[in-house]
Amino acid sequence: MGNQTSPMEFILSDISEIPSIQIPLSIIFLTVYIIALMGNWVLIVIIYIHPFLQTPMYFFISNLGSLDIFYISTTVPKMLVNSLTCWKTISFGGCVTQLYFYLVMAATESTLLSTMAFDRYMAICNPLRYSAIMNNKLCLQLALSSWLTGFCYSAIHTATTFRLDFCRSNVINHFFCDILPLLTILCTDTNINMIVVYVVGGLLVSVCFPLIIISYIYIIKTILKIPSALGRRKTFSTCVSHLSSVYLFYFSGSFAYFRPPSSNSLYHNKINAVFYTILPPMLNPLIYSLRNKELKRAIKSIFHR
Repeated sequence: MGNQTSPMEFILSDISEIPSIQIPLSIIFLTVYIIALMGNWVLIVIIYIHPFLQTPMYFFISNLGSLDIFYISTTVPKMLVNSLTCWKTISFGGCVTQLYFYLVMAATESTLLSTMAFDRYMAICNPLRYSAIMNNKLCLQLALSSWLTGFCYSAIHTATTFRLDFCRSNVINHFFCDILPLLTILCTDTNINMIVVYVVGGLLVSVCFPLIIISYIYIIKTILKIPSALGRRKTFSTCVSHLSSVYLFYFSGSFAYFRPPSSNSLYHNKINAVFYTILPPMLNPLIYSLRNKELKRAIKSIFHR
């Protein structure tokens, strides 16, 4: 019988169990973190200062940049401290806070990506009505709805996870506080918690992901009706960056969460978590900057100044 009270602190694991590569990995992730912060801040500033970028598409891209700054900051700083020092503990309150804000950012990004798909649908399939429908008020409402969804989604999971006692161990087999690793050290039966993970998470994905798919079905139908090949390429090029972000975020995240937990899967989840918590915030500003002619023109104008 274990102690039925929750621990005062948890012990987080490193990404790799090989001590000799901890410092090289830390240098890599520190570099990734700096690139992600600088890239997203530059993206936000460029969109803010250039008048010709004050459109709904760039409004949502700047929201995605702000989100990615918070998203990567919920996990990487603590992971770097754990890797470079012997202090691998996190307080009970710190674990609750980390899980809550990590889930807020993850759910908000999922919702925001579907909102951006809807924006591309309106721009390509309804160009004459685009400016009238996607006005400032609607864009602000869609962005706020994405954030509100994230806060509500996270509150449900955080409350159901930490309402129970931890007695098996205080060692979390992950480099940050996540739902599935925490469930493995709960005292009581976790079937209800797993049902909540699958139902609430499945509900979020079943709403957001089909909206993206449906939007792109109509987008592709509209693009195929364009007579010139050049026109089709130019129109579809505005969607490639968004599709890349969707693929990187959705498939890696779904693979980690929507399968039964086991000791082996938890180990692979640590590796898989890198792809949906660290790489998207770093790659998103690069993807949108390199694939978007207006952003490249704005960046060139800044360098000329």
